[in-house]
Amino acid sequence: MNRSTPGSTNSNPALSISKSIDGFLKFKTAEGLSQRTISSYEYMLNHWVNTFGDQNVSEVQASDLTNYLAWLRTEYKPVRFNGSNEPLSAKSIRNVWVTFRSFFGWLQVEFNYPNPAKEIKAPKFQKHPVETFTKEEVEKILKACVYSRESQTEVRKKFSMRRPSANRDQAIVLTLLDSGLRATELCSLTVNDIDLKTGKVSVRHGVGGGAKGGKGRTVYLGRVARKAVWRYLAHREDGDDPSAPLFISQAYRPFNKDSLRVLINRLGSRAEVKKTYPHKFRHTFAITYLRSGGDVFTLQSLLGHGSLDMVRHYAQIAEVDVEQAHRKASPADNMRL
Repeated sequence: MNRSTPGSTNSNPALSISKSIDGFLKFKTAEGLSQRTISSYEYMLNHWVNTFGDQNVSEVQASDLTNYLAWLRTEYKPVRFNGSNEPLSAKSIRNVWVTFRSFFGWLQVEFNYPNPAKEIKAPKFQKHPVETFTKEEVEKILKACVYSRESQTEVRKKFSMRRPSANRDQAIVLTLLDSGLRATELCSLTVNDIDLKTGKVSVRHGVGGGAKGGKGRTVYLGRVARKAVWRYLAHREDGDDPSAPLFISQAYRPFNKDSLRVLINRLGSRAEVKKTYPHKFRHTFAITYLRSGGDVFTLQSLLGHGSLDMVRHYAQIAEVDVEQAHRKASPADNMRL
């Protein structure tokens, strides 16, 4: 892939891709991007350079990036946490394209290098339908939190044992369902972040709070979820320690998004509920909130979305008219100006 660029007028000193990646990540960190976004950029860019080799950034052409995207689509066999070896989704390939656009856009602004990513059209992908849980599925998952699978021996009838993590798992499921929190946000909560009297939950801004884009906000829990969290913390030795993680694993460590996903997936398997993952609770919260009379603007704030685009999508699914909601809540109209 190495190419010379005869006739280039770029007077900047030679920069390798690997060195540029390091500078790019530091710049984006200083810009305030979330750790999740930084880690995603780092993984995708390093995968690219480790696969196709390091070179001078001025030598990279649009065809190099196009060939890499085509390779990802047709030949690359990803190694996943769950053991699946299915090809990358169209959405994942588009994320790589977005990363290239950001990386080479930064190089163009900072060092006046040509931007080969500008010449590549965005890979098309079909959005997956928003999946939600039914009331019956949530009930099955909550039951699976409490009891193990039925066991049967030659001398005893079928029986189920209460799981030692029952209180914790029910508290996690109900918190996800009732707050609409993202996985990383829930994993970042401390005991001090939740007020069990009022139900107020503070999602801290910055990397420590796990909020996407580093933007903090306040969400709420209802009586059922608050009771579940109280019951869980009441049996924790550090349940009164404000700095303790709100939810911990059996190894007394805070959850991360991967361990949380494994837990929720196992609960779904035990409950015989298909496609069970943390973000599905966020979808369920949004749709149920709108169908229960919540308005789209409050939902936008609760979810932490910067625009109404995703909320509008939820509203379409919930068959709520955003235009009608705005007409009802319009400040200028209500002030009769």
